[in-house]
Amino acid sequence: MPQSKNFHFSISERKVFLRVFDVILIVLGLYGLNFIFEFEYFDFNDPNLLIWILVLIFYYYLFGQIFELFNLNVASDRYLTLRSVIITVIFTSVFYVFTPKISPILPENRLQIVYFSLTIFTVVMVNRLLYILLIFSPRFYKNILVIGDEKTVIKIIESNVHKQSNKVVSYISDKPIANYSEIPFSNIETVSIAPLISIFGVNEILVCSNNTSLICEKVNNQLINLFEKGMSIRSIDNFLENETSKISENQLKSNFYDNFSFSKSHENNLYLAFRRIVDIIFAIGGILGFIIMIPIVFVLNLIGNRGKLFYLQNRVGKKGQEFNIIKFRTMIPNAEKSGAQWATKADSRITPIGRILRKTRLDEVPQFINILKGDMSLIGPRPERPEFVKTLEKQIPYYGLRHVIKPGLTGWAQVMHPYAHTVEDQKEKLMFDLYYIKQRNLVIDLKIIIKTISTVLFFRGT
Repeated sequence: MPQSKNFHFSISERKVFLRVFDVILIVLGLYGLNFIFEFEYFDFNDPNLLIWILVLIFYYYLFGQIFELFNLNVASDRYLTLRSVIITVIFTSVFYVFTPKISPILPENRLQIVYFSLTIFTVVMVNRLLYILLIFSPRFYKNILVIGDEKTVIKIIESNVHKQSNKVVSYISDKPIANYSEIPFSNIETVSIAPLISIFGVNEILVCSNNTSLICEKVNNQLINLFEKGMSIRSIDNFLENETSKISENQLKSNFYDNFSFSKSHENNLYLAFRRIVDIIFAIGGILGFIIMIPIVFVLNLIGNRGKLFYLQNRVGKKGQEFNIIKFRTMIPNAEKSGAQWATKADSRITPIGRILRKTRLDEVPQFINILKGDMSLIGPRPERPEFVKTLEKQIPYYGLRHVIKPGLTGWAQVMHPYAHTVEDQKEKLMFDLYYIKQRNLVIDLKIIIKTISTVLFFRGT
């Protein structure tokens, strides 16, 4: 079988490109500044050079992650890239310059700090523009061949409309899809798959796993032959989970336990103990911040909210047990006199001060008390109200699975899909919550913390 010669960059490879080349160009840029000009601040002949570089890389990666510099959606947009680079360089420079002992001594000529920051900004922007012009290009997309029924094929096509590394170049099904006539179709009963690999430069084949009757023996034998020759073949559910960072809806069937399992961390006592220690440390720090905030929020509440400062609300926690959550009040008095209802994006019940508190997530700060008590954790699915849980469990199969761990102040669904005003939104968030339960570990916990910081700084709260 002729192998596809189409070269592509996967999502992970694009992220590595941005991270690695940013750092390489920063070091080369500072070396050039040191070599060409009398730049004393970052001396490449100093014995502490390696430590200086490592500290600089640490700050750059930290603030780059917080300000979404390595987010591919940001990296493909010139304006968003410029914004993120400016903010990242400013914070990196300030923290680096004022870090004692392990960064260079402040020069007498303070303009050298400006040259230092401008050099980093320039080389990073050059790298990002190269990425947009060269790497972020359809010629480097992964070409995908999809085998599945109409519904599954549409799901894959639509999931890749806004993706930056995949392209459905052809599909094999039992009938053509009218809305996507521009994508070549092959009938599954008569198809010969091997020639399609060369014609469309296919890099990967996706096969539906929820409709086994569609994959006849003839097609299956062809797939086995292609797999033996090195073609990448995987299930659509696996692809969707990796691409979207949420589990596929097909995994929530009557045999969900075949596809869905808890993370090994679920029963790892060391991980759980570490999480509890982190919860307590953050809770104590959060409560101290909460105490400092009370006078400020109290005054703002008198001016703009005209009512109680706090409110308690019943929520469903681990194993379905209910507890009272505490929040700063953000809505008008008697906001739910007609019964419980979800907050909408432009909810008229939210006061002007309440909108600020919600956008910055400051209304959630009192929940550090719940974390200290053990009702909640720092990270986990957001706790819902019993009234909503009863409704959602009837309309969304397996909704109750999210209650297997403690609810959190923030969570994977919260940072990936912050708005949830309908049952469909709640279904979407469930897919993210279950992905977190399935993958739960320290790495994804750290990602959530960093993404939460980004959410607060960019005012993306609901």
